[in-house]
Formats: sequence, C-alpha cells, structure tokens
Amino acid sequence: MTRLHRIIPFLLSILMACTAVCASAFSPSNETLNYKVMYKWGLIHKQAGTATITLRPGGAGYKAVATAKSAPWADKIYRLRDTLRTEMKHTFAPVKYERIAHEDGKFSHDLLTFTQSGQTVKAHCQRWRKKKSEQSANYATTDLSASGMTLDIFSSFYYLRALPFPTMNPGTTKRVNIFSGKKKELLTFTYAGITTLKINGKEYQTYKVTFTFTSDGKKQTSDPIEAWVSTEPSRIPLKLIGKLKIGQVQCIYTGL
Repeated sequence: MTRLHRIIPFLLSILMACTAVCASAFSPSNETLNYKVMYKWGLIHKQAGTATITLRPGGAGYKAVATAKSAPWADKIYRLRDTLRTEMKHTFAPVKYERIAHEDGKFSHDLLTFTQSGQTVKAHCQRWRKKKSEQSANYATTDLSASGMTLDIFSSFYYLRALPFPTMNPGTTKRVNIFSGKKKELLTFTYAGITTLKINGKEYQTYKVTFTFTSDGKKQTSDPIEAWVSTEPSRIPLKLIGKLKIGQVQCIYTGL
C-alpha cells in the first residue's frame, strides 16, 4: 500500500557532481500546478480531492508549497488536509522540509533541517503526533544521516523532473536517499521510455517513470508509483498513480 502523502506531492542516488547536469535540463521559474485527485476501485472512478503545488525562487534556490484536500463527499470517509513545504538549493537538494497533516482526525507535523558536509547529508527531525483521542501532541526528535544525493519527499518531485531523460535508455535507474519524518529510505527511479498519454481525449508525449521506496534493509516499503512527465521543457508531471489498500489514487494535471 502507498501512503497518501507520498502520492499527492508527486502529485510525487546519483553523486552530487552529476546534479548540475540534471538541473540544467529543467530550470523552473514561478509555477503553479493544479491537480484533481481521483479514486478508482472497480467501476468507481470519482474525484476524491484536489492538490495545488506552487514554486517560487527564494534565497539561494527555490521555495515550494503543496496543499491537498479531500472532496466534501470524501470528508465523510477520510478527511484530509495536508500541507508540504520545502526550501531547496538550485540542485533541488533540500535545506528545510515541513509536513503538516490532518488526516482522518489525526494530526502530524514533521520539520526537517538539512546540513551537508562533503558527501554527507544530515537532518535534524522534529516530529509532533496527535491521535483522535489525545488532547495534545507528542513530541520527539531524530537525527538522520546519509551519503550522496539526499532529498525530502517533496523535493524529489522536482528532482524527478530534472532527470536527463533524453540521454537515458529504458530500464535506466537512478537512486537517491529520502528523509521522511524519522525514516531514511532509498528512492529508486526506473525510466520506462517515451510513451503516449491520453487525457481528456488528447494525446501527449511523456517520459514514463516508476519509483519505489525501500528501507535500509532493502525491504520495499510501499507499492511502486507510476508517473508520466511531459516531454515539453516545462517537464510537468501530467499523471501519477499509486495503489491504496483498496483501489488506487490518480493525480491528473488539470492545466491542459
């Protein structure tokens, strides 16, 4: 099963020496992307929510915010109000990451501050958690460390778009470290090649990518997520699909 906060911003390692080459293929400016979040299970195919992702130049790189909310009918089953924020360098390496989530009556807040020395990346993680039955949030801290390119779950959305697809062959993989809350995981992008994607009766050329999360022990921690990224210079992810315990969720770009 794939967690919702992994899908919606994608809605959502190579060495640092190579990231400048990747970044040169995709140089975003002010950007606002809107998505509809569809729930599909058997014959059911209904809009379950919306997501908006904004990017602005800021500091020595970029600042991005993603917000997602469930639709009124879905609120009765699983109410979701999530906000993600990331501050990144021009290489899309994160400086600070924050996730504030209200999901099904539970509250969680993650705040990660990144530092780097050579190839070593560290993050100080502050975490707040509150269940439905609790009056106040529990607080905990964790320190994470990794070697090589390291991202947060949101900055990986931009790193994906910056991959040098024209020079990649189908089957090529790229791996990066991911810090999310108290976890350190490995994110693997697998490039499937150029495919035609049909949305609202129109066809678009896209780079198809599948990505998976694995733990330090190499155990897969969620089902693969599929993404279709436009071949246009904007590199906008046009569609993402992730499996849930029952059914699947699809994020579809609505700016076409």
